[in-house]
Amino acid sequence: MGEVPGPLVGPAEIMDMLGVSRSRFRQIAMQPHFPRPFQTLQAGSVWLRSEVEAYIRDHRRPRPPADDEE
Repeated sequence: MGEVPGPLVGPAEIMDMLGVSRSRFRQIAMQPHFPRPFQTLQAGSVWLRSEVEAYIRDHRRPRPPADDEE
């Protein structure tokens, strides 16, 4: 395989990015608009961070800021 075109993320990073549980991530990853894994390794799949960020931008509602109470 050639050069990796950017940073990669695994399920744990994507769950953090989405703010969801593992089971909810599995549901989201099966949706047709969610990006396909960049590569599937023996330890699991990895995605291009830029594709996951584009999915979040285009298909998810914005999350409220974490420091909402200030």
